[in-house]
Amino acid sequence: MVDPLEARLLPSSAVRIGLIVPVSGVLGLVGPCAINCALLAAEEVNGRGLLGRRVELVLIDGGRAPREVAAEVGGLVASGTIQALAGTHASDVRVAVVDLLRGRVPFVYAPPYEGGGQARGLYFLGETPVRQLRPAIEWLRAHRRTRRWFLLGNDYVWPRLVNGAIRGYLDQVVGESYVPHGAAVAAVEGVRAARPDAILLTLIGSDLVRFNRAFVQEGLAVPRLCAALEEHGLLGMGGDETGELFASMGYFHGLDTDAGLSFAERYTGRFGPHAPLLNAHGHGCYEAVMMLASLIRRAGSLDVDTIDRHADGATITSARGELTLVDRQVRQRVHLGRADGLSFFLEKPFH
Repeated sequence: MVDPLEARLLPSSAVRIGLIVPVSGVLGLVGPCAINCALLAAEEVNGRGLLGRRVELVLIDGGRAPREVAAEVGGLVASGTIQALAGTHASDVRVAVVDLLRGRVPFVYAPPYEGGGQARGLYFLGETPVRQLRPAIEWLRAHRRTRRWFLLGNDYVWPRLVNGAIRGYLDQVVGESYVPHGAAVAAVEGVRAARPDAILLTLIGSDLVRFNRAFVQEGLAVPRLCAALEEHGLLGMGGDETGELFASMGYFHGLDTDAGLSFAERYTGRFGPHAPLLNAHGHGCYEAVMMLASLIRRAGSLDVDTIDRHADGATITSARGELTLVDRQVRQRVHLGRADGLSFFLEKPFH
């Protein structure tokens, strides 16, 4: 891993990938596992080489304000320091970076996202709202008789557009609120007053942790469906024993498929048994680096227009199995996990 300033100063014949990962701010807990997963991917790519060159990663802190992240990325691209981008971070950061760069380098974005947003050289690996959440909502309706929903998220583009996309699949919305970072706990009282049957949470990072912890401490127990909860967040809240905390994600550490077990074994073998726990956001960075390599190999070039022309059919194998780009996106099954103490019990996979 190369520091951005150091990367500007050191000559290199490598393909340098800017890795946009939050190591500060509300999503900072994502960073350690994501960096490890990206490093593992880069090492596996380097086992074959890429256009006869090695891959190097340049770390960019995606936890800062969107304009600040975009300005740094723009400088690194303009100077030729990086030739591609991979990342898992908030959607407002992605929007700022894409608006500034306008397709000058290929960019693979890993986490669930709000849909739309297609742009030159931009590729998505995460689920759109309906694909990620509709099956879980239907499962909760059948198994928990959820009819009255409260929608609670952070106040930025992803929560608002996710809720807009999914509202039509809910029987009734009895409340909706968007809070700034750091203000999630104050929302507990408003949720209680609305008396919902279930809550759809599009809070992220430490805000999601703090809300769930406060919610349980208040003795409230209705189903909470989270669109961004992973293993580190569950650990951060001290686990959950209510049986009513759910997450819908494309990957969980407990995925016991051959591909999932193989990935976990390679991760532990590389970083040791006490490495940051595998989770969807971290694993997404492995996929992003691997997909960039697949795109570049398939095109035989780093040129964005050439990559765009050859993007359909680019394929990798990750812990989720085989992923193939079609129309700049991939399609894989989604899993509904129920918090069971400090881990997730996987209730059901959805195609």
